[in-house]
Amino acid sequence: MDTTAVAAASPDTEQPWAALGLKADEYARIREILGRRPTDAELAMYSVMWSEHCSYKSSKVHLAYFGETTTEAMRSTMLAGIGENAGVVDAGDGWAVTFKVESHNHPSYVEPYQGAATGVGGIVRDIMAMGARPIAVMDQLRFGPADAPDTRRVLSGIVAGVGGYGNSLGLPNVGGELVFDPSYAGNPLLNALCAGVMRTEDLHLAFASGVGNRIILFGARTGLDGIGGVSVLASATFADSDTDSGRRKLPAVQVGDPFTEKVLIECCLELYAAHVVVGIQDLGGAGLSCATSELASAGDGGMRIELDKVPLRAAGMTPAEVLSSESQERMCAVVAPADVDAFMAICAKWDVLATDIGAVTDGENLQITWHGQTVVDVPPRTVAHEGPVYHRPVQRPDTQDALVADTSARLARPTTGDELRATLLQMVGSPQLCSRRFVVQQYDRYVRGGTVLAEHADAGMVRIDESTGRGIALATDASGRYTVLDPYVGAQLALAEAYRNVATTGATPVAVTDCLNFGSPEDPGVMWQFREAVHGIADGCVALGIPVTGGNVSFYNQTGTTAILPTPVVGVLGLIDDVARRIPTGIGHTAGETLILLGDTHDELDGSIWAQVVHDHLGGVPPRVDLVREQELAAVLLAGSRDGMISAAHDLSEGGLAQAVVEMALAGETACRVLLPEGTDPFVALFSESSGRILVAVPRSEEPRFTSMCTMRGMPWTRIGVVDDGSDVLDVQGHFTVPLAELRDTFEATLPALFG
Repeated sequence: MDTTAVAAASPDTEQPWAALGLKADEYARIREILGRRPTDAELAMYSVMWSEHCSYKSSKVHLAYFGETTTEAMRSTMLAGIGENAGVVDAGDGWAVTFKVESHNHPSYVEPYQGAATGVGGIVRDIMAMGARPIAVMDQLRFGPADAPDTRRVLSGIVAGVGGYGNSLGLPNVGGELVFDPSYAGNPLLNALCAGVMRTEDLHLAFASGVGNRIILFGARTGLDGIGGVSVLASATFADSDTDSGRRKLPAVQVGDPFTEKVLIECCLELYAAHVVVGIQDLGGAGLSCATSELASAGDGGMRIELDKVPLRAAGMTPAEVLSSESQERMCAVVAPADVDAFMAICAKWDVLATDIGAVTDGENLQITWHGQTVVDVPPRTVAHEGPVYHRPVQRPDTQDALVADTSARLARPTTGDELRATLLQMVGSPQLCSRRFVVQQYDRYVRGGTVLAEHADAGMVRIDESTGRGIALATDASGRYTVLDPYVGAQLALAEAYRNVATTGATPVAVTDCLNFGSPEDPGVMWQFREAVHGIADGCVALGIPVTGGNVSFYNQTGTTAILPTPVVGVLGLIDDVARRIPTGIGHTAGETLILLGDTHDELDGSIWAQVVHDHLGGVPPRVDLVREQELAAVLLAGSRDGMISAAHDLSEGGLAQAVVEMALAGETACRVLLPEGTDPFVALFSESSGRILVAVPRSEEPRFTSMCTMRGMPWTRIGVVDDGSDVLDVQGHFTVPLAELRDTFEATLPALFG
């Protein structure tokens, strides 16, 4: 078909397909696939499933690099990977762990509470759909300037939404990040992670096979909320006129009910235990359009759906609206006819509404009827898996050279003890580094009793097996500042930090999930950032020997022509055989601990928090990455925790050594004396953000054994201080002292003053 003729029939903006987010050539392709004009319902299905959010049409050519670089050794630990609802890894002794991180960015700006709440609900259902019990969540939050008026609206709503939904589900929130930067003004990021646990035999996948098997929709009723969420809202930028509050996009935001989802979790687990589920898919983005087309596409036949049987909560809904609705707390299961009664009985026991809406057929198409009339008759793979693939232009921005050349070397540095002290307090009290207690106290961190590390921890840790003490550790990290300076290195720094944070708890890092947040894919500079970040993560995972098990891409995070900092969030999962040997953050657990810095410190302050807080500067090159060193650090921490040689540990990242010392002292409510190595610049020693470093506290009796082990392994170590449990002062000897009370007051006061 002549796509020019199609587009010329009337202005694109007046075409029904354009209002649904489709391009002229995409509409032409739909007509070519069907050999006719699509019905309204078919057009709705293609538009949501071919959206950027669902089809990955701009990213899939680059995401293929993950598969190309994954080795057989890396795959050997995975039970399910990229392409499934969530990745699954073997945790040993018959246990499996599933985890994934996804974005809900635009909805969280338009309606912060519901946007964040349904973001949590959606990722939890992805975990449920794998056959697992969800056991923990985390959240990665990014906002505009902390003192901006709209930041208060958005942050308060998002934090309340994350806490309100997760707390109601009874899921502990075991960590995350909170970042402020002007680039996120009008484009906040809400990336939610969930982890679940199951026995390996309980793994479930999303497919519809077996002619005659029934399709059962269960959970909440279907309403008008969320229509256009993945196409009109998530797959487009905000126009400048939307930045006041985005209220005119409100209907595209879903509305969540965590109590319905809590019951749905228990219902699903009983259904799995009864072995009455052949395949299952949650209803999130694109709703029934996604669930039916993906189940049919992954199966070995066709599917017939009677759409008028779908329970509704709004009168007068059209077939297109029913298919596009993103109403929450819904699941779709494939059930053998002989098991339907048992399935329905379990749903009735939990008071979960369940409806038989169709069946697997021996045909090839997905057919959907509405009161006896066929409204959809399509090849399901063309909807779910064979959407457009774009090879977007990729070009390094012309501004990149100037950005890299503008290093922090020209910035004034503190030299005297008084200046160093003032800098420390300025950074500790800044929104970038201050205590997150104001936020995390709104989350339940210890519900269900399985959490063993959350507050004051580099990574969250949850017990998964009471009998053995087996557990998992989770960490998520990202730095948009580093990534904009060098996308390849910045993405690897995020990977390295999340890997290091998991290792710091004594767990062994085993797998990765990611959420890649970028501006418009129609900008060649953004696509360059994206390609480099993907390659950085993939190559880094090869070097570390751990696989990427899945993730999410979020494009169009920009207002007008102003994009967010490229923000590839990396989540790392770790396994620990006994949570009793976990390593805490706070010092003072044993008398006379020695503070030992592992790794090397260099003059690396480009893109640092010091440059941001003190000078409002961004430029230069990020710290170097040494992934071999990261593996060595993990091995040292694992050996140290198993042999009782380490009493506390904290990675060094944002804020450098100074921030790590402050957080360890405040977490343990114990003072310490720090002696910086002779011949070093005290400013660099305190505030450099060199990667590949961990500060450990070692009992005095274990110091010879620990340092000998480090020397034998070729791990650089430096004795930099002692825990002083008889003092109430942080003493950086020869330079300055600060009372712990002053540090705590400075650290804790900032966020309540801004948002309380």
